[in-house]
Amino acid sequence: MLYNLAIYLYLLGVVVASFFSSKVRKMWRGEREAFDVLKRKVDASAKYVWVHAASLGEFEQGRPIIENIKANHPDYRILLTFFSPSGYEVRKDYKGADIICYLPLDTPINALRFLRLVRPVMAFFIKYEFWYNYLHILKHRHIPTYSVSSIFRPDQIFFRWYGRHYAGVLRCFTHFFVQNEQSRQLLAKIGITDVSIVGDTRFDRVLQIRDQSKRLPIVEAFAQKANHVFVAGSSWAPDEDIFIPYFNAHDNWRIVIAPHVIDEEHLQQIEQKLAMPTVRYTRTTPEAAASARCLIIDCFGLLSSIYHYGEVAYVGGGFGQGIHNVLEAAVWDVPVIFGPKNNHFREAQDLKLSGGGFEIADSHAFATLIDNFSDDKHYLKFCGDKAGQYVKSQAGATNAVLSETFKELKELRS
Repeated sequence: MLYNLAIYLYLLGVVVASFFSSKVRKMWRGEREAFDVLKRKVDASAKYVWVHAASLGEFEQGRPIIENIKANHPDYRILLTFFSPSGYEVRKDYKGADIICYLPLDTPINALRFLRLVRPVMAFFIKYEFWYNYLHILKHRHIPTYSVSSIFRPDQIFFRWYGRHYAGVLRCFTHFFVQNEQSRQLLAKIGITDVSIVGDTRFDRVLQIRDQSKRLPIVEAFAQKANHVFVAGSSWAPDEDIFIPYFNAHDNWRIVIAPHVIDEEHLQQIEQKLAMPTVRYTRTTPEAAASARCLIIDCFGLLSSIYHYGEVAYVGGGFGQGIHNVLEAAVWDVPVIFGPKNNHFREAQDLKLSGGGFEIADSHAFATLIDNFSDDKHYLKFCGDKAGQYVKSQAGATNAVLSETFKELKELRS
């Protein structure tokens, strides 16, 4: 079978690449160690719900499901698997799951070994995960299997003439919980009708993050005496070239920059572009921050709480591979600005339509927009309210998914 041949060729590539890339080496080692982890930790008498997230972004979508199950169905245990080191290495100590490991590569032997060890009562695959061998064995064993927060586009292989055979993997799912109507229609065209439009669990997650946000005394002191506060999250150099010149020339704003890359070279590049008193978060005090005009966040894990202190947010990536998470900013009732690479991000498109999101193509467009916000506080509040209302209006996917899946599980076990 071509799929399995491709998997073994991919495996060969991973082995070779592991000699040159620490990230690939971690993934390869983690996949090989996964069976040892499962042998040590799986309780044969327990009932496991398996949640698979490729990376960190998918984990954030799956997290509301995990935590809802733990809170409302404590008789089940959670197995969480990752494919990418960027997910596993960050969340390997996450307390919400009972077992966390890499997912071994999707060979027939690995899939059989994995499922014999775990014997899940139910499985959730988040967004784009379609592993042929795992899914076919799950179906053969009549284990309810769900695709959550999935979204489909016409250019995906499933909907091309040459991909119709591989599209059979989609029929292994018990049910699809998709984000939009287009996804439902595309699946219907290839005969898949066990589909519900529930939206994206990320909306539930960002509302949860807002409720659990941290108080940050340094950022609080920095923002307290400002006329206006601008927060740039996950910024790259092209983003910083757009917004920094404006604020160098307008001292009625204080700015917080939380770059996507926080190595020393990038931090120094940012500081060289700034013509204002600047401090770094890990090297300052609330008193010193209060006297600065720019606060650079030189650590991870704070951004979702930092957006709370801003009046306007900018989310980076839109001048590169694509924008980062706009929902973490919008949930705080602030207008969100981003670059032009946002066409494949439904939430950015929806934010623009709602009046709470703004795409800018260059520094001139950015300056015009910030001038408008500076001159009209009612317009600023109106746009911020629209952003927050959009996030709240999309909440509820997690409850929709779990009310249906546990109802089905109960019917199967009765």
